[in-house]
Order: sequence, then structure tokens, then C-alpha cells
Amino acid sequence: MKLVLASKNPHKLEELRAILGDLEVEIILESDAGVDVDVEETGTTFEENARLKAEAVMKACGLPAVADDSGLCVDALNGAPGVYSARYGGEGLDDAGRYRLVMDNLRGMLDRRAKFVSCICCCFPDGRVIEARGECPGTIAYAPQGTNGFGYDPVFFVPGLKKTFAQMTPEEKNAVSHRGNALRAFAEKLKETLH
Repeated sequence: MKLVLASKNPHKLEELRAILGDLEVEIILESDAGVDVDVEETGTTFEENARLKAEAVMKACGLPAVADDSGLCVDALNGAPGVYSARYGGEGLDDAGRYRLVMDNLRGMLDRRAKFVSCICCCFPDGRVIEARGECPGTIAYAPQGTNGFGYDPVFFVPGLKKTFAQMTPEEKNAVSHRGNALRAFAEKLKETLH
């Protein structure tokens, strides 16, 4: 089975392939399926945004499409940046600018608890939908550490491993991450669909 990843992010494709590697599915980027869909993420939840993206790409290419919507939720910031994680602080900020903004907004606060959330949605042309959610609890570091990963990874600290996501190998990160947890749950549901 061929699945189209409703994303332009090669990092997400690598994570998806690493975790779903045991299944008999070929995962390609939407550009490889000949589509370029810009979906306005108007949902108020990760689940809604994942479904919007998966449905749009599935309709555009006629193949099953899988989308992930994920983000960082910081307790002391009332769950922000949340569904706005990729756009936090506005258009002018890059990844480093966004995580620095989170750190600035936490200045002087002792509560640094946070979690990463990932929601996966797969829409099939026959109307079937598979959804899964994964979370990873952690804290916001006082300074960025590590060079791996992307996004907020340099400041998301996992106390059990005593490392930020950016200090972990891809294998370590996939074993504990929100997307890894969501993808493993998704893989179980997909196996049931394939058999």
C-alpha cells in the first residue's frame, strides 16, 4: 500500500518511515505524488488540523493520505503555543526564534512543565479514517542544548533521559517522542485495517 504524507517536512517523513518500517507500506511526500496542497490549519485541536490536511491531500491525489499535527503545550503558558506551535510569534520567526520566545515568556517562572502532543490522521479514498494520538511529557530547559532534531527540540527536556530531544539520537527520540507514541498507536490500527 502507498501512503502519501501530507507534509513538505522531510524530518517527518524520516520519522514515519523509521517507525512504520515493519509494515508493508510505502510512504512518500505529497510532492512525490504530484500534489502541492497548502491547507489552512483552521482547527482548534491537533486532531482537527491533522484531519484537514489528510483529507485535502487524499482528495488531491486519490491515494490514502496521512497527516500529523503536533505541537508544544507549556503548562505555565496555558497550553501555548499549542496548535500554533509552527506559527508562534508570527511569520518572521524561525525555529530558534520560536523556542527563544517560549523561553522569554517563561522567564522568572518556576513551573517549566510541558508536553509535546502529536495527532495522526489517515484518510482513505473509500471514506475510512484512522486516528491516533501520542504525548511526551517533559520540561522547558533554561538554555538550548543539542544539535539534532528540529523545532522546539533544543529546549524540550525529558527528565527520565536527562536530555533534550536535540541531544538524542533519532532512535532515542523515536522511542519516547509524542510522534513516536502516536505512530506506534497508528501502526497498530493500520495493521488491523490491512488484514
